[in-house]
Amino acid sequence: MSKTTVKDVSSDREDRTAAAPRTVGGSRALALLLVITGAAGLLAAWVITIDKFKLLENPNFVPGCSLNPVVSCGNIMKSDQASAFGFPNPMLGLAAYAIVIGVGMSLLARATFPRWYWLTFNFGTLFGVGFCTWLQFQSLYRINSLCLWCCLAWVATIIMFWYVTSSNIRNGFLPAPSWLKSFFGEFTWVLPVLHIGIIGMLILTRWWDFWMS
Repeated sequence: MSKTTVKDVSSDREDRTAAAPRTVGGSRALALLLVITGAAGLLAAWVITIDKFKLLENPNFVPGCSLNPVVSCGNIMKSDQASAFGFPNPMLGLAAYAIVIGVGMSLLARATFPRWYWLTFNFGTLFGVGFCTWLQFQSLYRINSLCLWCCLAWVATIIMFWYVTSSNIRNGFLPAPSWLKSFFGEFTWVLPVLHIGIIGMLILTRWWDFWMS
């Protein structure tokens, strides 16, 4: 075989490798984060679902997290917003957070996934954050009550969204300038802390007089 032929075969292999879909796993830290946040969200969804069914059986049932006029899970569960898609919202959470745990466990087993999988997963977390944002607005300014279990699910969803987005940007699955990749490589934690902090400030200011009384 001539040198030219060897070079051609080598070039063909490189081209096929470059054209092949790239699969990427995740760090152990990301895997554990997904398992933990998924478990937290699943726990919250499970408790809310149980209390919702108890409330349907007995309209006078008072959930254990109904502590005062502001922190009142019962008011949230009785609202129209609690069944945004025609069924109790936490039932959606039972499926969604279970998927997150499954992805985290797969990453712990060193599984790798293609770009489309990561982007689909990222879109799912984006939908989750968007839905949580809508629920936060409804809770603070329409229902005028808070649910502690809902707050746990909000925090879990926000954290997983930012870290999955960070992973996709650093792996080149989402287009981003080099400075943004560097930022996510070092300071991903800033964004969920800031995001959760803003929600905390909104909650604090919304019922300032009540907290201070």
